[in-house]
Amino acid sequence: AAGHTVEVIHCLDSYRAIGGKALPAGWENHPNITLHSLHSRVGTLSPLATYLTGRPNFKSAQLHALLADGKFDVIHFHNISLVGGPAILAYGNALKLYTLHEHWLVCPTHVLYKFNREPCEKPSCFACTIAHRRPPQLWRYSDLLKRSLMHVDSFIAPSRFTRQRHQDAGIDRPMVHLPHGLDAAWITPSTMSRAEAKLPERPYFLFVGRLEKLKGAHTLIPHFVNQGAADLLIIGQGNEEAPLRQLAGDSTHIHFAGWRQGEMLKAAYAHAIATVVPSLTYETIGLVVVESFSQGTPAIVHDLGALPELIEASGAGFAYTDADELGTAIHALLNDVSLRKSMGDAGRKAFEMQWTEARHLKGYLELIDQLNAGREISQNAYQNAVA
Repeated sequence: AAGHTVEVIHCLDSYRAIGGKALPAGWENHPNITLHSLHSRVGTLSPLATYLTGRPNFKSAQLHALLADGKFDVIHFHNISLVGGPAILAYGNALKLYTLHEHWLVCPTHVLYKFNREPCEKPSCFACTIAHRRPPQLWRYSDLLKRSLMHVDSFIAPSRFTRQRHQDAGIDRPMVHLPHGLDAAWITPSTMSRAEAKLPERPYFLFVGRLEKLKGAHTLIPHFVNQGAADLLIIGQGNEEAPLRQLAGDSTHIHFAGWRQGEMLKAAYAHAIATVVPSLTYETIGLVVVESFSQGTPAIVHDLGALPELIEASGAGFAYTDADELGTAIHALLNDVSLRKSMGDAGRKAFEMQWTEARHLKGYLELIDQLNAGREISQNAYQNAVA
């Protein structure tokens, strides 16, 4: 929309392998976007080979052609785990950026959730990969990753925590802190009524996210099963939905809303007392919190990973360390209307100042200018963006 030409490369075989469905009929990209959907005759064997070897293998020729020298000013890598593995970082000749959306560079499972039961403090990667029911990636025990990272001009970390975690793991490459920004659709507060959005009639707290163990929704349900004053609305889908429903039993205070998006999701945030983010492992930023702030709703977050940074930067909620502190935060926002409003207003103000698409792009394009000019980059592109 800003006039740049963007080409997007993704692996269709990977998308289908993890259950991806066809795009809805009538889908159209922006005229300045060209989409390249990689496909191999061997189907899902292609991403499996990439997973095991860390190389593009069956898609190498396609990628070399697409990333031919001189074709692009910037090559920006996102989640490359099944598209080309670390070896793809050597492809093409342009300014190269890499956004740390996940912890894949330092964790075979992406999520730093050791043995699927606790945050990873001391790696045991081989055994942990087996515990997650995945085959080990032997390339991680070679120098492939280290050699490949040398081709990246700068890494972009969406939080200070994520930047530090990667640096502590030995990634000694230029790395800036630049938070994500929500697109323009989130700038306008929701005007949809509770009835239109099919929301609970009683006051409610909101959970939004994948229904997986590491997201922690099961830790919230005991606080609301017999709650007399407020309900819990759970938005999301995942493998843990059946166990969560069983845990909720026949309680009329727990509501499962499935998958929501667009105005229906914005309305769910807007009418909530607060959004609760109980993640049991390290989020790289926690966009659910930012989405909540955009609608003037405070957040209660587990004091882990990048989540407390968002509360610190906004003053729009609480960070808790245990069930008692979670209960105290719920009680405070439920029973103090003025506190809920002041924190909600602070969240909205912080969103406008720090987490919009415009702020992100300002820092992003300034980073590119600095790298092209050969100037030393600041580790904090975020501060440049909000200045």
